[in-house]
Amino acid sequence: MNLRLAVVNWRDPWHPAAGGAERYAWEIARRFAGEGARVQYVTCRARGQKRRERVEDVDFVRLGGRFTVYPLVLLWMLARRFRRGGSFDAVIDCQNGIPFFTPWVLPRRVPVLCVVHHVHDAQFDLYFPTWLARIGRILEGPVSLWTYRRHAFVVVSPSTLCAVRERLSWTGPTYVVPNGALVAEPIGVVSEPAGDPDLVCVTRLVPHKRLDLLLDVAQRLAQSRPGLKLHVIGEGPEAPALKTGIAESGLDGVVIAHGYVDEKTKAALVARADLHLSTSQGEGWGLSVIEAAALGVPTVACDVDGLRDAVRDEITGWLAHPDDHYADVVERALKELDDPGRRGEVAAACRAWAGEFDWARSAARMRDLVAAAVRDRRGPG
Repeated sequence: MNLRLAVVNWRDPWHPAAGGAERYAWEIARRFAGEGARVQYVTCRARGQKRRERVEDVDFVRLGGRFTVYPLVLLWMLARRFRRGGSFDAVIDCQNGIPFFTPWVLPRRVPVLCVVHHVHDAQFDLYFPTWLARIGRILEGPVSLWTYRRHAFVVVSPSTLCAVRERLSWTGPTYVVPNGALVAEPIGVVSEPAGDPDLVCVTRLVPHKRLDLLLDVAQRLAQSRPGLKLHVIGEGPEAPALKTGIAESGLDGVVIAHGYVDEKTKAALVARADLHLSTSQGEGWGLSVIEAAALGVPTVACDVDGLRDAVRDEITGWLAHPDDHYADVVERALKELDDPGRRGEVAAACRAWAGEFDWARSAARMRDLVAAAVRDRRGPG
């Protein structure tokens, strides 16, 4: 594949705040490179990271910080445009709230696929003052619609497809390329319920993940199940608030905040859990849900965008609907799992569901879209 491709994403997989969007960009980039494409992954730079690095034949270019990365990426691409052989054949422009607006500086013949994980409109208010949140919504909405009007959106789930149509009013071409899953080998066999359940939550510690719901679950269930443990895996700006909440709620020893752990440790903690919890108010998909399912562990999640796609209600997990109390749904799920037959049925369904998602298939789908876009731009007219 003699293709020059840029993958532009807010962060890379080794950034301290990396999440599912970074896994998606990286899995796509490394597979393009593995097939012979010349791939440059353009992103921001965290403290201590190299400005230039080559990993698995992908060239990383790190520019600026949280906000300065946006103009610096455009300047970098503009400079390449005027170098001989410096432009790209195609660009995958990943939108994390707002995209990079790469069509502004690219030759018109270069196709851009704008990857949208989920629509952020309501989330801007959680992170920014009112005036800045309003600017974010304008950039995500009208400015993005105008910028990518001659290009295409790629979304990761049916929920996101609906959201870009209904909430952003996007009418252009849109393609679903789902996340894959790194399916682990099953660990052991389905065990009898232990009586002292282990719960686990794998998440970035940020406001829209609603960590207060986790503490509510722990408080409620610790009374009826004194041996209960809730393991929270991940880090982020809400880590101090989580630590304070645990102490103030008297949940030391019940809620265990692990922070960042390596993949092997994370898999071990998830695999031994009875339930995986997701309290987020909205996702593009729910990568941690599928990775838990691959280990036979069901999820209780809120019935919101993305998560209602990743969790098959009453089959691979349970959805807390708007009228439900989240802790009540967790308690109901644990009661069902007390039955060994039901536990085995759910675990088998989880593994089968996770097996339907594969990064190689997702990358092949993206490759076909990129190839078609490049061919169309080079064709007559």
